[in-house]
Amino acid sequence: MAGSTVRPENQDRLDEHDVARRLLDSSAKLSYDPVTEVDWDTPLDKDFHGASPEWSTLYGTTYWQELTDAQRKELTRQEAASVAGTGIWFEMILQQMVLRDIYTTDATNPRFQWALTEIADECRHSVMFARGAAKLGAPAYRPHRLVVELGRAFKTLAFGEAAYAAILVAEEVLDVMQRDWMRDERVAPFVRTISNIHVVEESRHMKFARDETRRHLRHAGPLRRQLNAFVIAVASYYIVTSMVNRSVYANAGLDTKRAVAEARTNEHHKSLIRSSCSGLMEFLASARLLTGPALYFYKRANLI
Repeated sequence: MAGSTVRPENQDRLDEHDVARRLLDSSAKLSYDPVTEVDWDTPLDKDFHGASPEWSTLYGTTYWQELTDAQRKELTRQEAASVAGTGIWFEMILQQMVLRDIYTTDATNPRFQWALTEIADECRHSVMFARGAAKLGAPAYRPHRLVVELGRAFKTLAFGEAAYAAILVAEEVLDVMQRDWMRDERVAPFVRTISNIHVVEESRHMKFARDETRRHLRHAGPLRRQLNAFVIAVASYYIVTSMVNRSVYANAGLDTKRAVAEARTNEHHKSLIRSSCSGLMEFLASARLLTGPALYFYKRANLI
């Protein structure tokens, strides 16, 4: 009697299809339309923070202690808008990388269909972040011009595990940050709603990014693993260090030079970033992507 075993490569393909189908089912059951879910019409109430104050780059510093309550709230609103701007920048990179990855994929494959669903989510998220930043009374923050150009090169050249692991880094950092914001009654209600939508929908994206990173690494040799570990770490460094634009301080009415200096040495904020990335670092370690050169950049970005 013939055996019923499935060849390993075919089993892997079946597992990938199953993950994609489950993500599609989850998306069908639990997704949001920010246009109708977020209260865009109520004027901004300046009695609220834009983000949990503990996430401010100045929280715990001497300068923070000197700020009035109104200045602290304005600073967190500007910082939240800057995080949103960085999110938009990277979501645009993400969409292009995913589209390129599935360009020749069979359209009947659930993985192809989930990838397009994720891209649709990211389009809505970018619009949501843009409208949220405008409501916070902030300009269109974006990373430094050099980082923007490096991002242009990255979205064109990155592939496989380098693309998906970098996507994961950006999503994980935002996820932990926004989980605090969405529960914090000191934060403006519309920001809490935006954060909740992003957390719920990004949980599926992170699952996909982890699975795709593992899949692409399955047959990676030592040289490829070393190279992409370095690329992922450099991308992570620029993503995390671009979260808060230095212009937020001037726009909040603060002394930029002093604020930047105190933010740079703020051990509270560094500790918060490290603790928020502990799960991410464990995943990268399990994937053997924490090489010596990579660790240098993760430490510089206070991720480890």
